[in-house]
Formats: sequence, C-alpha cells, structure tokens
Amino acid sequence: MIETEKKRGALPRPVVALIPLLVLVVLVSFTVKIFGSDSLGGGSQVALLLSSAVAVGISMCLYCMPWQAFTDALKKTIGGTSEAIVILLVIGMIGGSWMISGVVPTLICYGLQVISPDFFLICTCIICAVVSVLTGSSWSTIATIGVAFIGIGTMLGISTAWTAGAIISGAYFGDKISPLSDTTVLASSTSGTDLFTHIRYMLFTTVPSFVITLIIFGIAGFLMKGSGAEVDAGLDGLRATFNITPWTLLVPLFTGVLIARKAPSLITLFLSALAGIVAALILQPGLVAQVADGGINFSDLAKGASMILFGPTQIETGNAVLNDLVSTGGMAGMLETVWLILCALTFGAAMASGRMLESMTGALVRHLKSTGGLVSSTVATGIMMNLTTSDQYLSIILTASSFKDIYRKMGYESRLLSRTTEDAVTVTSVLIPWNTCGMTQSTVLGVATVAYLPFCFFNIISPLMTILVASAGWKINRTDGNRL
Repeated sequence: MIETEKKRGALPRPVVALIPLLVLVVLVSFTVKIFGSDSLGGGSQVALLLSSAVAVGISMCLYCMPWQAFTDALKKTIGGTSEAIVILLVIGMIGGSWMISGVVPTLICYGLQVISPDFFLICTCIICAVVSVLTGSSWSTIATIGVAFIGIGTMLGISTAWTAGAIISGAYFGDKISPLSDTTVLASSTSGTDLFTHIRYMLFTTVPSFVITLIIFGIAGFLMKGSGAEVDAGLDGLRATFNITPWTLLVPLFTGVLIARKAPSLITLFLSALAGIVAALILQPGLVAQVADGGINFSDLAKGASMILFGPTQIETGNAVLNDLVSTGGMAGMLETVWLILCALTFGAAMASGRMLESMTGALVRHLKSTGGLVSSTVATGIMMNLTTSDQYLSIILTASSFKDIYRKMGYESRLLSRTTEDAVTVTSVLIPWNTCGMTQSTVLGVATVAYLPFCFFNIISPLMTILVASAGWKINRTDGNRL
C-alpha cells in the first residue's frame, strides 16, 4: 500500500515518457507506408488510439494513475477544442458554397489574367500574408483565398505542394503578428506580456524569416517551369460552367465587413457560408439544381442548397482537371479530419494525465546556462508539445506555462518567452500530419501535409531564426534593464 502511494502521481522518467511518442511515430510511419495518401481514412486514427493506450497503460501500471485522471484530462482537452471542431465543419460549408456560387471560380479567372507564373508564388505568399494580418486567422485565409490560389496554380502548371507552401507561409506570417489572432493573444497573455509589446518584439525574428521566404519563392518562381498550358482551356471551361461576374465578389466583401467589425470567427464563417448559398441561388441556379439532380423549382433548389453545405458535390465542366478542382466535400468532407482530431486529442490527454509531457519538458530544461540554450529548449519543447498534444492552443499554454518561472528566475523579460513560444508553436503546428492544424490545412487544400511541408519555408525558418537571434544576443535584455 505504501509503495502504491509512492508511485501514484510520480513523475515518469523521460525515457519512459518517450515510449508512447516513439510508438506513435513508428505506427504512423507504418500506416503511411501501407495506406499511402489514404492513411487519414482510419489507419492514422488507429495508430493514435493505440499510442494512447500505451501511454495510459504505462501510467496506470507503473505509476498507479487512476482512470479518472485520464477521463478528466480527456474531457478538458476535447472540450477546449469544441469550437475549433465546429469551425472546421463550417469551413466545409464555405468550401461548397463559395465554389458553387462562383466566388472561387471568379477569383481563379481574374487571378489567371493578372498573375504570371514567374511571380505567382511570391504574390500568393504576400497576398495571403496581408489577408491573414487583417483577419487574424490563418484558417480563414487558407479556406477562402487559399483554395482559389490552389486553383490558379493548378491552371498555371505549378506544383500544388509549392503553392500550398506559399499559401501557408503567408497565412501563418499574418496569423503570427496580427493583434486579431487568437494564438498571438494566447501566447502574450499566458506568458504575461503586453499584446503589442509581444507583437513588436516578434518583428525582430518574423520579418527576417519572411524576407528570406519571399526571396526563396521569388527565385523558385523564375526557375520553375510552369507552362500555363492549361490556362486557356481552364478559363474557357470555368466560363462555360459558371456565371463569372464581379457580383460574386460581394460575398468575400461581406466577409471582409464582418471581419472589420470584429465579429467572432464562428459567426463570420457561418454567415459567409450562407452568403455563398444566397449568391449560388441567385447567380448559379442551374448548378444548384444540377447538384440536386432536379429542376429549377423551390423544392429542388432548397435540396441542392442543403447538399452543397453538407455533402460532396461534383460539377461536370468537360475538363477532367477542372472537375477535380471544382469538386467540394461540404461538412461531410471534414468528418474524417474531425475523427482524426478527436483521436489526436485523446493521445494528448493520455500524455498529459500521466505527466509524461511534464517529464519530457523537465529533461529539456535541466542545466540551462545560456540564452541560446534556454531559447533552444523552449523551441524544442514547443515542437514536442505540437507532436504530442496535437493542438496548437494547448501547446502554447503548456510551453509558456512550463517556462514562465524559469525565464523569470534567470532574469529574462517575459517578451522573450512569448516570442519564442509563437516562433516555435504557432508556425510548426501546420507541419505535423496529426496536429489539428496540419490535418485541417491538408484537408482544405487537398495537399498532404508531408507533401507541402518542405515548401513551408517561413514555418521552417521561424524557429531557427528565433534561436539564432537569441544566441546572438540581439535585443535580449535582462529584467533589470541591462542588455546581455
């Protein structure tokens, strides 16, 4: 009995805490090898649940963790991301309504006429960055204009992996420095830093990272052999299928007004989806009727509108490439991702309830003496949290909370912690296949996470830049006001 009480709640050794994570990496790798691009259809979910079982089993058998601890952590973890799951479903609604209404096809047609293949990648990155700064949301940016850029890139003959990399790089730059971004607010508040102090301090690492990213995309655009041979055929196909008109742009304009009025994200996205449906009924009634496999009457149009929001749609354009481009999944297309998110959060809850995350963090922060070492450990912890909790919000909270006292005791300003947390967590979450961000953007853009990962230059450079700047001691001050 005494031995049991000693074990209960004990901190696992780091080597033990790593076991479930290693099991997950092995199982996911094996799943991808077996199922390939279909690994998210069930295999990855099984891998996550098996790894969760390993974590819970170790905690219960070796450290006498009560089952209730896991269920409590599970309720807290899933409950904290419930809004994000609903937002994901609404993004599926937007995908269907903005496509059938002609919003995305119109943006593609106009984009093909003004953007050349040489400048496409750099323009994509910059435009996504601007929109993301204004909206404060990488998810909204990617789900709207990001989808349009995928279509434009496809018509220009540019790899979807490169296009997705440019979209994500720009979107996460804006998400990272926008005062409207929830991750920006979360990182500053959790570390105890004023919001605008946090944003200004991030510029020292974020701007150089973004400039390097733009240089890479600029060079790549000139070297890439995007022929654009399909442009004329694509334009003809879109114009023959959709009513291409500037009136469709009232929908994104309406969305911009909602954003400017600072409406909650869920309300903005939901109303944007409904606006898309209204536009579809007015401007594309024939396509709505085609989805319902009926005629232009109230009953069939109502049926078609509902199907566009909740289910997959396939419009015949006479062009195989365009058929794939304009097909949508609606809310049903997001269910596979929601399923994966729930399994990923289960793994995060299993690791947290058994104090395994705490153990791995502790191992990283021991014997810290230099600024570079401290920041490097924070970056490593943030990435590890993204890998294990599968949620960027939880990762930000855990990383900032774990290091807050350490930074204070070592005499560093809280803004160094808030910046490092954002540089490590926010931008890398989208690079992990089983993280909520990675799963979402992969589903929305139709590009596998492992395919776009090498081209998300901003997301890769940011954590390295924050280590480099900290190691150089640039703009690093002690809490007593003395510069290092």
